[in-house]
Amino acid sequence: MSLPYLKEAIENDDKEKLIRYVRLHFGDGNEEAGKKEIDKSWIEALKLLLDSSETDREFIFETLENKDAETLAHLYFSLHFYFVKRSGEWIHDGNL
Repeated sequence: MSLPYLKEAIENDDKEKLIRYVRLHFGDGNEEAGKKEIDKSWIEALKLLLDSSETDREFIFETLENKDAETLAHLYFSLHFYFVKRSGEWIHDGNL
């Protein structure tokens, strides 16, 4: 899938094309594997929140308030890969 394909999907608000790209990318070409990769990230983050009563919420709110959307998007994907790797079921090289 090319950059023009993705830009066209954004222009047309075609969320199905965009999520398919994400699933294929995270699943190394396999949509079902990509869905599982996305789920692993959510599960790992949720397990940590359920086990922890104290977090640095001020850091989170400051980061959201003070960083541009592009930086936050990069952070989002970096966190995704962090949590998938933490799951112990790592199929990616971790490079963005």
